[in-house]
Amino acid sequence: MTTNAHAGHTAHVNAAAQPGHVEQSTAHGGHAEHGGGAHAPHNGHAPQGGAHEGHEAHSEHGGGTHAGHGTHAAGHDAGLPGGLGITQDGYTLDLDTTIAEPGKIDFRFRILGPDGSAVTEFDAIHDRELHLIVARRELTGFWHVHPRREADGTWVIQLDLPEAGAYRVFTDIAPRALGRTITLGADLAIARHYAPQPVPVVNRTTEVDGYQVTVAGELRAEGDLLTLTVRKDGEPVTDLQPYLAAFGHLVILRAGDLAYVHVHPNGEPGDGVTPSGPEVTFHTAVPGPGTYRLFLDFQHNDVVRTAAFTLTTLEIPAP
Repeated sequence: MTTNAHAGHTAHVNAAAQPGHVEQSTAHGGHAEHGGGAHAPHNGHAPQGGAHEGHEAHSEHGGGTHAGHGTHAAGHDAGLPGGLGITQDGYTLDLDTTIAEPGKIDFRFRILGPDGSAVTEFDAIHDRELHLIVARRELTGFWHVHPRREADGTWVIQLDLPEAGAYRVFTDIAPRALGRTITLGADLAIARHYAPQPVPVVNRTTEVDGYQVTVAGELRAEGDLLTLTVRKDGEPVTDLQPYLAAFGHLVILRAGDLAYVHVHPNGEPGDGVTPSGPEVTFHTAVPGPGTYRLFLDFQHNDVVRTAAFTLTTLEIPAP
């Protein structure tokens, strides 16, 4: 799926490897409960609840680098949705292991370049060289983490995946030699007895830690606006805090194949025109008909939380 760059985003520059940053959550019927509550904003997140966290805004990138907020769906050259391939444009996601036991695991992987060696030079995407998303295939669990890159190009982070099941791992990266962002995906199995679950039912309102979040708008292949509104105890939240250079981060995954879209809001903190809530608006474009799970990250009172929703679209994209 090819997407277009939105103006207004500053060019990404290289950043040094960030310390391990973990945001974990598991979705239960559209609720985003974070293992007892909250995610700390920039250090390691490790709660488990109903959504994912900490994603930065990606412009819609087609053949170029990020230029603004928008929709992130890799596979541009082939016109495919993001995250469906372990290899794209000569870059490969190389996991040290594809099978692990439930619980805490030391997760290690590399991004191999066209010459087969580990890549060590990346442009930053919203303050991070790499964004790692881990999702259960039923979309009942979601983790957004920021691993640490070692000097030899190995990425390292401790994951806490408490339940057996089939998982998908996504990496948002911008290899400097490539000059644009791509998303690679690979399977990860957590062993032991596995009881499949249905995708959470369609819902446009969810609650997390006393915050009520609603989504308005439709998912369309040709693109449309989604507006997410955040309230606390029924009152509009008008002082959302910037989190990784945006007032919100939205990841959309399609049930069945886990086609991946990463979206960032219109406008950005400090631009003089974008309000800090209660509404956060995203321009989204999905690969086609299906059921989609949406994970919104937002920060308030120095805590990152995630709200999860399920929406459907029946529209058939034009050939």
